[in-house]
Amino acid sequence: MQIQSERIKSGIKRFLKMFTKRAMVLALVTGLVFSQASPAFAARSGGRAGGFRAPSPTRTMPRSGGSSYGGGGYGGYGGGYRGGGGFGSFFMLPFLFGGGGSLFSLLIFFAIANFLFRTFQNMATSDGEGGMTGGLSSTANPTVTVAKVQIGLLASARELQTDLNRVARTSDTSTNAGLSGLLQESVLALLRHPEFWAYGSTDGEVTKLTQAETVFNRYTLQARSKLAAETLSNVNGQIRNSDAKALGADGTLADIAGDNEYIVATLIIAAKGKLSLPKIDDADSLRQALRTAGAISSDEIYGVELLWEPQAEGDVLTADEVMADYPELRIVA
Repeated sequence: MQIQSERIKSGIKRFLKMFTKRAMVLALVTGLVFSQASPAFAARSGGRAGGFRAPSPTRTMPRSGGSSYGGGGYGGYGGGYRGGGGFGSFFMLPFLFGGGGSLFSLLIFFAIANFLFRTFQNMATSDGEGGMTGGLSSTANPTVTVAKVQIGLLASARELQTDLNRVARTSDTSTNAGLSGLLQESVLALLRHPEFWAYGSTDGEVTKLTQAETVFNRYTLQARSKLAAETLSNVNGQIRNSDAKALGADGTLADIAGDNEYIVATLIIAAKGKLSLPKIDDADSLRQALRTAGAISSDEIYGVELLWEPQAEGDVLTADEVMADYPELRIVA
C-alpha cells in the first residue's frame, strides 16, 4: 500500500512539472506574438522637466535638563558635574571601592562614565516632548507630502504639446523658484484645456524630509518607466532635446499615423507640510486638484517633475495604450 501511494505521488509531481513547463512556454509564445502583432502598444516619445532641490536636514544636539554643558560645565575631575544632580558622587566610586587609583585609571573611568551618560541622555530626549527623533529636530526634518496629479486629454488638444514643450525648454529647473514657475506654468497649460479632459487621478504620500527625495524618486521612476524615450528633458538645469518626431512601433524615430486619441500628463510634487488633493471622479475635482497644486508657494516646494507622453507633435496615445499603461486613471468627461 505504501509503495502504491508513493507511485501516485510521484506521478502527480511529474504531471505538475510537465504542466508548469508547457504553461510557461505557452505564456512566452503568447507574449511574443502579441508584442509583435499589436500596434496598439507601440512605443511613443516622452517629455520630462523638473528636479528635486530640498535642503539637507541638519542634526541638532539634544538639550539636557541642566546637568552638562549649559548648566554649569565641568567642575574638574574631583567635582564632577555642577548642578548635575549628584553625578560627582558617581565619579568618586573608584576612590570609595579602590582606595584611590592611578590617573590613567581615573581617565578611563571618566571616559566610560561620560559615554554612558551621553548615551542615556540621548535616549531620554529622543522622541520626547521636544520633538526630537534621533537627534534630528522637527524643524530640521519637517513633514513633506509627495503628490501626483495625472490627466489624460483628448488628442484634439494638440496645443497642449506645444505649451508643454515651451514650458520644459524655458523653465529654470536648477532653483526652487524655477521649479515653482515650472509647476505654475504646467498647471496653467492643463487648466486651459478643460474641454479636452477625459481622465484624471491623484495620489500622494506623507513622509519626512529625510525620506522625501526617496519617495519623490520612486514616483518619478514609476512615471518615467512608461516613456519609451525622453525626447525632451530639462532636469536640474540640464536640457536635452532629440529630434521631436513620433516614435514607431519598433521604438525608432519615424512619422506615424493611426487612430491615436490621447495625451497623458503627470505632475509630481514634493511640498512642505500636508497637501490634501481630492480624489478624482469628475471635472470639478480634477480642476480643484490642479488649482491646489498650482497654489503651493515657492518656499514650500522641494521638488517638481512634469512628464508627458507623447512629446512629439502629431504623436498621441491610443485608448488601448492609456488603459494598459495608466490603469489608475478615472473617467472625468
